[in-house]
Amino acid sequence: MSATLTPRVVVVRRRSELEELLALHGTRAAAEWYLRERGRDLAEVVDRHEALQAALTTVAAAVPADWRRGAVDRDDLPRFLFGPEDVVVTVGPDGLVANVAKYLAGQPVIGVDPEPGRNAGVLVRCAAAQVAALLPAVAAGAAPVRRRCMVRAALDDGQELVGLNEVYVGHTSHQSARYLITVGEGGRARRERHSSSGVVVGSGTGATGWCASIARDRPGAPRPPAPEEAALCWFVREAWPSPVTGVELVSGRLDGADRLELTAESDGLVVFADGLETDRLALRWGQRVHVGVAPGRLTLVEP
Repeated sequence: MSATLTPRVVVVRRRSELEELLALHGTRAAAEWYLRERGRDLAEVVDRHEALQAALTTVAAAVPADWRRGAVDRDDLPRFLFGPEDVVVTVGPDGLVANVAKYLAGQPVIGVDPEPGRNAGVLVRCAAAQVAALLPAVAAGAAPVRRRCMVRAALDDGQELVGLNEVYVGHTSHQSARYLITVGEGGRARRERHSSSGVVVGSGTGATGWCASIARDRPGAPRPPAPEEAALCWFVREAWPSPVTGVELVSGRLDGADRLELTAESDGLVVFADGLETDRLALRWGQRVHVGVAPGRLTLVEP
């Protein structure tokens, strides 16, 4: 934390379902009709919106009067500049912490659950009412924190991105992607050409999400790492056997400095992290991407 600047609390949120419905339909009456036609009740959507607003109000009131403030919507994260003295407070589901983590460089994150019992609570572990006590403790370096491993994808031209849950490499439309996969280095390296729906490389945090759903259908799936462990698990989605493409190298673990290398053998391949498809890297024919453990980690504040 900077010694010359007061901390800045940056509140990260995403639009509620009610706000999205009003943006789409214009009025509550139109939104109510739309939901009713699909067997849903507007009251439930309103209740969830009000729970989010109440949590945001509580968090805003918890910020000390002499601290600076900032706010950013999830859709604007790629254009928001975080400072080293920031304390980040996400108010929303677990995925919102993953969305913001890739843009941080060690700044502490307080994950606030506005709807306890509805979210899994893996990353949003705090109630809005706890923020008032947590902020001074964070500023003093006295708050309990847990550092979570992240995933890094680096292209051979220097571009890179990181993710908290997972990194996906594949075709922009999730159709068949062709590439050469390399696992290991030197004389221990194994290689295979693939035609698949892409590759997912996940952290211990991501092992409870997308990677968990893939592993559930995989006999002999690799043991998932713990959230704090400097290790990753990886899966090839729907590898296609053909005279020139194989199906042997389809899952595994990356421990420590291990890396997975993919060389594009078709156009239209992309790399994105944590489901943010609009914030992606383009991988052209012949380009290589290396995926491994990220040097930085998410600093998650514990309640």
